Parts: sequence; C-alpha cells; structure tokens
Amino acid sequence: MLGTDCRNIQKENQMSVERGIQFLTKALLDWFREHGRHDLPWQENPTPYRVWVSEIMLQQTQVSTVIGYYQRFINKFSSVSLLAEAGPDEVLGLWSGLGYYARARHLHRCAQIVCEKYQGNFPENIEELAKLPGIGRSTAGAILSFSMQVRAPILDGNVKRVLTRYHAIEGIPSESATNKQLWELSAQHTPQENYAEYNQAIMDLGATLCTRHKPACTRCPAAAHCQAYATSRTHQFPYSKVSKPRPQKSTQMLLIKNPEGNILLEKRPPAGIWGGLWSFPECEPEEDLTSWCHRHLNADILNSTSLPPFNHAFSHYELTINPTILTVQTRLSAIIMEPDSKFWYKMTDPLPGGVATPVAKLLTQLKR
Repeated sequence: MLGTDCRNIQKENQMSVERGIQFLTKALLDWFREHGRHDLPWQENPTPYRVWVSEIMLQQTQVSTVIGYYQRFINKFSSVSLLAEAGPDEVLGLWSGLGYYARARHLHRCAQIVCEKYQGNFPENIEELAKLPGIGRSTAGAILSFSMQVRAPILDGNVKRVLTRYHAIEGIPSESATNKQLWELSAQHTPQENYAEYNQAIMDLGATLCTRHKPACTRCPAAAHCQAYATSRTHQFPYSKVSKPRPQKSTQMLLIKNPEGNILLEKRPPAGIWGGLWSFPECEPEEDLTSWCHRHLNADILNSTSLPPFNHAFSHYELTINPTILTVQTRLSAIIMEPDSKFWYKMTDPLPGGVATPVAKLLTQLKR
C-alpha cells in the first residue's frame, strides 16, 4: 500500500511539472506577442552572422549598451568575410569600452575559421557550431533558432534565472548537476513550433520582469505557476556561491610625453587583461621613475605630475590605478621603428586601435 502511495505521489508530481511546463511555454508566447521586444537591430534581417555578432556582444552586457556598438560594428563589417579580413586593431577599436575583450578576439578568430573551414557559412549542427571560439551551447542555440529555423534550447543568464525561480531549483546553476537539470528543463520548455519566439520571450522576461533585483512578479505571465513566487522566495533564486572579497591590486600607469606633446602608447600582449589593446606603460607603484626611464627609455624626466588614483573593477579583482604624467627627453629610435608595438601617439590623430576604459579616460583628461 505504501509503495502504491509513493508511486501515486511521484505520478502527481510529474504531472504537476508537465502542467507547469505547458503553462510557462504558452504564457510566454502570449506575453511576448504583446510585450516582447520586436524591433532590436539584430532582429531585422536575422542572418546567422548578424545574430552571432549580437549574441556575443550581449554576453554579460545589457541590450541598451550593446545597440550602439552593434550598429557601428555591422556598418563597418557587414559580413563575416569582411570581419575575417580585418586587422585586430580594427576589431578591438570598435569594441573599445564594451569590456570583456576576449569576446572580440574570439569573434575575430571565429570569423576566420568560418571563412577558412566552412566557406563563410556557419555550421547548422549545434555540436559543431558550439565548438567555435567564443560560442558555446547556448549561443549556438540562439544562432540556430533565430536565424536558421532550427529548434534548439538556450540557457543564458536570463533563462537560468527564470527557470530556477519557476521550478524553485535550489542548486547553484554553475555546478554540473544543476546545470544539467536546467538544460533538461530548457529543452522540455522549448516548443516544437514557434521556438524562436519562445527563446526570445524567455530572454525578454528575464531581462525586463524576472530581473535579478526587485522582479516584477505581479506583472509576470508565469506567476500563477512560479514556485518561488508562490513561496515568497524569489529573492533566493538562483542560488549563488558565497562571494569572497575580491583581491586588491595596484599599478602605476605612466603617461609619458615627449617635448612635442605626443604620448607613448604600447600594445599589450594578445592574452590576458586588455589583451591586444593599446595602453600606457606600467610599473609598480613604488618604482623609482628616474631609474625606470633610464632603463626602459634611455630618457631623462623633464617634468612629473601625479594624477589622483582611481579604481577599476574586473570580474576577479579590483585594480587601483595610479596615473603619473612624465615629460621626457629621449632618443627613442627603437620605439619609433616599432609602430606595431610602441609608438608616439599624436593626440589629434585617431586612436590606432582598441583601448581599455581607464586608458580612454586618461587620454580624455590629457586632451583637455
């Protein structure tokens, strides 16, 4: 008798989950048709290339920020072949200020692979598409469903938040077992038809109503079956790891000027923080600058001015930047002959490529 009761409970629970899945899918499609976002730039002529560029830009960045960058990028590189043929400085230059610059490097490399290996056509197989640089399974699903009419689930941050709340998933999404469970739920929710509309709908819901802080549950089309809302626990989902204080680091940025007023820029290594971007030379905050200039530039300091330090936050640490303006007298023939790595930048000229936000901020100060 007890075994029968357990089986009945399990059957009821399964039926409840199935009803919840059917409800959410229909509710989202109905809501999207009236309240969803239908006029985003990448929704016009949604080719695989245009959708791909938008999805990479939208990783860890809000739609309102991406729109302008996307339009400038597509105006410059209207096809995957034009992007593949571009130089790294051209690509990073259009990415400056958008952050997470590895996305731009992966975008560029991916375009080259698509042209070299696939004759400019994105693979229509999700496994093959997901292996390309910077794409992954969720972005591949978005490209396939939005531009190739292929049914494929997605699981970006917005979707994870909606599903963890709707089903009250108590594990941490980044952990393997929970991630697997969320992918299974995402696949179950994705309808056999109207899958592109559904994928856009669930992302829109997470971006506009089911937000990380202060979700608008009373206006949510899924509220009637949302387990987190029913138990007043929306603030608990998705579960997150206990955050640790971010390490503190510091550096001294050297804004080195020659007597003509030009400033020394150098390109950072391809990998790592601000990889491939143009920046100022750096040294330890306590470094003796006279000695540093003699060693690195064979230069004498004519004038030195310290600017107020400021902080810049990365995902894994906080960086305190101590800017110092140095006017130097030097014979920098080696630097002048290496324009691909170091050169004297004339402040009235266009930037040679991408620069990080702190560098752009300091250059603006120098131009005043």
